[in-house]
Amino acid sequence: MDHEVVKVLLVGDERCGKTTFLSFVAHHLVPDSRADALNCLRRLSAGEHTNPIPLLRDIDQPYIFNINLGPKRYRIEFHDTSSPDNWRLLDPDVIVICYDISQRLSLINMKRYWIDEVKTAFKRSDSLPVVVLGLKRDLRLETDPNGIILPHEAYQLAQMMRADRYVECSAVTGELVKLAFEDICKTATGTTTEVGGQADGGCTVL
Repeated sequence: MDHEVVKVLLVGDERCGKTTFLSFVAHHLVPDSRADALNCLRRLSAGEHTNPIPLLRDIDQPYIFNINLGPKRYRIEFHDTSSPDNWRLLDPDVIVICYDISQRLSLINMKRYWIDEVKTAFKRSDSLPVVVLGLKRDLRLETDPNGIILPHEAYQLAQMMRADRYVECSAVTGELVKLAFEDICKTATGTTTEVGGQADGGCTVL
């Protein structure tokens, strides 16, 4: 059976952590022939993962992950805004809007710039599932009142943007990366069904 191709586009400010996130996933995926291949990320203990993470190269896009979900096989193609080709010419099935948890401007730009860019670039943007992904969770500085971006604040913004899901993680520590990647993949594979990948009843926190 051939793999069904699903395209995922990551957008967000430069250096917000998109490539590092995908690089972490690429270096910690292990082959798994079992039906539920979404459980293929290794359980990570402190210090087990490679640091610094070897980064994927832009010229190697799309970054491809083969996923088995029950009897179905999927080829998930990840693109980001550093793609050698113009990302606006892609026809994605899922949009992941990323921001840097340690940079408030990155959060602001998500609402002021990136959501509008997505709507302008893709005519079917109203039917595209949108995942908001907070990156660099390890840099959340609770001692700096001006730098704190608490989860509930970002979640509320994701709701205002009519995003379908909100999740955050840290590629440096590995915290919640597995959950974030699984949720993106499940959203992506959902676009191939009649129900679609959009969430029912508003934004979901995962």
